[in-house]
Amino acid sequence: MSYWQDKRVAVTGGAGFLGSFVVEQLRALDPAEVFVPRSADYDLREKEGIVRMLRDSRANVVIHLAAAVGGIGENRRNPGRFFYDNAIMGIQLMEQARLYDVAKFVAVGTVCAYPKFTPVPFREDDLWNGYPEETNAPYGLAKKMLLVQSQAYRAQYGFHGIYLLPVNLYGPGDNFDLASSHVIPAVIRKCIEARKRGERKVTAWGTGRPTREFLYVEDAARGILMAAERYDKPEPVNLGSGFEISIRDLVELIAELTGFAAPQALGSGEIVWDTSQPDGQPRRRLDTSRAEREFGFKATTDFREGLKKTIRSCEQNAPWAR
Repeated sequence: MSYWQDKRVAVTGGAGFLGSFVVEQLRALDPAEVFVPRSADYDLREKEGIVRMLRDSRANVVIHLAAAVGGIGENRRNPGRFFYDNAIMGIQLMEQARLYDVAKFVAVGTVCAYPKFTPVPFREDDLWNGYPEETNAPYGLAKKMLLVQSQAYRAQYGFHGIYLLPVNLYGPGDNFDLASSHVIPAVIRKCIEARKRGERKVTAWGTGRPTREFLYVEDAARGILMAAERYDKPEPVNLGSGFEISIRDLVELIAELTGFAAPQALGSGEIVWDTSQPDGQPRRRLDTSRAEREFGFKATTDFREGLKKTIRSCEQNAPWAR
């Protein structure tokens, strides 16, 4: 008998970027029901919306992906909203899930919860050894409280909550709105639009020196479902690819793959670095050994191939790209 066969699963944020891939893979596992609450019907910042969602879904597994999130610019503009919305939504949802006897609660946190100067690679045991990077600290700390809550509830109530820490995600269907997007979708859009307009320059934020790790969205979805099925311990678990790249190398790679700029090509597009804008955290790369050891997860998508798939999906589906 499959683990999922008799499970009724509620996936908050299931219509979003990551959530849509989690729901697609989950349905292939043939659970008893997959319930995707929409924000228009269930405001998960309000207790009444959460109670109705749990009553209507009759869920015995909750995968909590819903979040108010964005890139550096959006975090700087909305620190209060990002803190409040993420904290109140997660804390009330876990409390009501406990009261409704939900059998498994999967809280999906964020790499932004790590301290600004965490030794690389980031190990889960370093999570509390400092304050997060300032531009996204309110968001990171709000999500981090779900780890505290899940551990406290496990200790007092025997509540089966787990906490996952995915690194920055990318892939088809990401948020390509330049006002709120993360670095990969923002640079892809800038490069495609510049190429189509015949523009010679694209502006990127910061110095390009920081490094980042990225996880393809389909790999992340698979890791979340593997953890939901196989992991049941209080310790947090990183989900990542183990691959690190500088922002400068990343932007140059995207410029090449989108056809905006070719290395050493005459008349090729140019990247202009706006050093008045913040760099964010200096380095990010996760130690992913716990996920592989505890539930067998390892990322399989090559980074260059994942970028190609993302760019191809944009050019085929995005109105601004067509």
